[in-house]
This record gives sequence, structure tokens and C-alpha cells, in this order.
Amino acid sequence: MRFRGKDVLVTGGNSGIGRGIVHYFLKEGARVAFAGRDREKGRAVEAEAKAIEGEARFFQCDLSEEHQVEDLIGQTGQWGRLAVVVNNAGAGSRRSGIEPGDRPGARWDKMRGANLDSTYFVSSYALPLLRDFGGGAIVNISSTATLHGNWGLYCVAKAAVEALTRSLAIEGAPHRIRANCVSPGWIATETDTAAPASGAGDWTVAPSVFGRMGTPAEIAAAVAFLASDEASFITGQTLVADGGLSILDYTSLSLLEQRGSVLFSGMVGDIP
Repeated sequence: MRFRGKDVLVTGGNSGIGRGIVHYFLKEGARVAFAGRDREKGRAVEAEAKAIEGEARFFQCDLSEEHQVEDLIGQTGQWGRLAVVVNNAGAGSRRSGIEPGDRPGARWDKMRGANLDSTYFVSSYALPLLRDFGGGAIVNISSTATLHGNWGLYCVAKAAVEALTRSLAIEGAPHRIRANCVSPGWIATETDTAAPASGAGDWTVAPSVFGRMGTPAEIAAAVAFLASDEASFITGQTLVADGGLSILDYTSLSLLEQRGSVLFSGMVGDIP
């Protein structure tokens, strides 16, 4: 129960990874406020919280709109013990709302608003509350898309989230506020059916070196660690949680299969 007596705010907590983060913090004893656009999904997660015997409250909010974020933080601030902010809300290519006919400026507005602006607004308005609590933690959710140009504006926005995290770490340090980032790889959520966490599914190549997608609970565990006192000397960092995907050179897989015993130690395989 690392977060008993503390309030946690999770953006985008009504589905996917955010929903898993809400569940995790509830099990760790926190009181959780979570925000998103979909009221129906939010109410469903509130009901799930009761089953976990935790206290969670949903706030409907468009996090790309500054005045709505200001109101959100004002309401959650009334709880009086905000210690952790998790900026999970975002939108990739499937849910960005970008249309083929959108001009470059419109495309950037949509992608930046959902991913970067929301993180900046929430963090900015939450910083005084974390300070007044005596310190706390901000954990932002990035993506391993930052490493791959094929994800276009999404990777640009998420790279900016990682840069923002480092700036927040400097700004928050005098007030005992830490800021870190978790960068997930491919995570199986309720919207993913092609590649369940138990296997590679229909993927051409496996989505991690373990041959499976990750789970929201695995990302939530990383988030909770960075938000906890166990990470008290860690700030301004990005923790990649992708099952080793980003360290693997897929173009050389055939070579590795043929020459693995020569390239590696051979201690855990068949030594010729």
C-alpha cells in the first residue's frame, strides 16, 4: 500500500493503459481521480473501482483545452492531498481525428493537442498542488514511437513529451517534485484484438523479444515505481518498457538464427 493517504490523478484513465494505471494505484491504496472524454467509459471504471474496494472519481474533460484542465485541477485540488500526476492521455494515428484532407496546421494541432498540450496543461496547473502537499511525482507516458520516424507527428509530439519531462524535473526539483516518463512499446488493451498479450497473434514478427505484447498492468507497475519513494533519486528520466523491442535488429534475425551460438555466449543454448 505504497500510496495510502495520497491522491493520484490519471489522465486518459477511462480505457487502455490508463485504466490499468487506475486499477493499479487503487490496489496500492490511493484515492484516484481520473479524466477523459468518454463519460460512459468513465462511469464503467468507477464501477470497477468499487469492486477493487477503492475510491475513484471520473472527471469528464477535454485535456487539450486549457480552461477545462484548469477546472479539472481545481476540482481535484479540493481533495487536498494530490501527490501523483500521471499524464497518460494521448492519441495515436487511429484515434487522432486527423482526416486525409486536413492541412498540415490542422494535423499538427490535433496531434499536439492530444499528446503534448494536455501533458503541459495538466502538469502546469498541478505543480502548485504537488508543492503544497510537500512534494510529489509526475509520470508522463511517452511511446517508443519516438524512435521511429514512420509514426510521423505522433512520434514528434511524444518526443516533445519526453523533453517536457526533463524541463519539469528541473522546475520541480526545488519543491521535491520529481518528473519521469514511461515509454511503452506495444501494449494489448481492450481495443487490440489482432495480437493478444498471450502471443504474437497475426503480427508478421513478434511485438517483443518475449513473443507477446505487454499488458496495461506491466506499464502501471513501472509508473507506480517511478511515482513511489523507491524512486526518490530518479528524475528527468525515460524508462522504456517495450519487452526489448527497441534493442532488437529485426533485419538480422535470420543471421542470428544461423550464427547465434557464435555471436553470443552459448551458455544457455546448445553449444556446438
